[in-house]
This record gives sequence, structure tokens and C-alpha cells, in this order.
Amino acid sequence: MATTDTMAQSNALLAEILNSLDDDKAEDVVQIDLRGKSEVADHMIVASGRSTRQVVSIADKLVERLKQKHGVLSKVEGKDAGDWVLIDAGDVIVHVFRPEVREFYQLEKMWLSPEQAAARF
Repeated sequence: MATTDTMAQSNALLAEILNSLDDDKAEDVVQIDLRGKSEVADHMIVASGRSTRQVVSIADKLVERLKQKHGVLSKVEGKDAGDWVLIDAGDVIVHVFRPEVREFYQLEKMWLSPEQAAARF
């Protein structure tokens, strides 16, 4: 069971990630609460960048901000291709896609409620 301190840390991390994505003009940001659905993380964020360059830039800046402000050393996958970058920040998992790749995989559909998915897709 999560303590109040760990929940506060998770929420602070989530807020920092959302601010970073906003600062770097990530588009179509979706926040998914994973608490009670997965042991892997508390939150998942799915966002888009307009180009490969922007996807990589969003990921690089996010990883650096998390390291500087929270001491979080994130694991990163997919940065070389820049189509889909996965950032594992511990309590929060972030996926940054090019729009075409995001549409193809429709990752959110696996985690959103049927009502949320119907409204989105």
C-alpha cells in the first residue's frame, strides 16, 4: 500500500512531467491513472511531437529536468529512431510519439476505460 509520502512524490513527479511536456509544446497529452491497474507505475502519459526532431527534443529535455529537479535517472528507449520514445521515470511512464505512429499503435485504448476510449477514438 502506498504511503502518503510516496503518493506525494509520485504526484510531484507527474506535475513536473506535465509541465515539461507543456513547456516543450507536446501535443494531445493524455494522462492515465494506473493505480490499481498495474504494479509497474502509478501514472502513464502519452503525448505527441510534430516531428522526429521534436519527439527526441521533448524526451531529452524531460529526462534532463527530472534529473536536475528530482534526482530521477530515467530509462529511455527508442530515442535513436525518434518515432516512439519511452521514458521510464519510475512512478510515471511517458510515451512520446510522432502522430502517425501513435495513431497506429493506439496505446491509450489498452488503458482507458471503454467510455474514455470511445470519446477519444
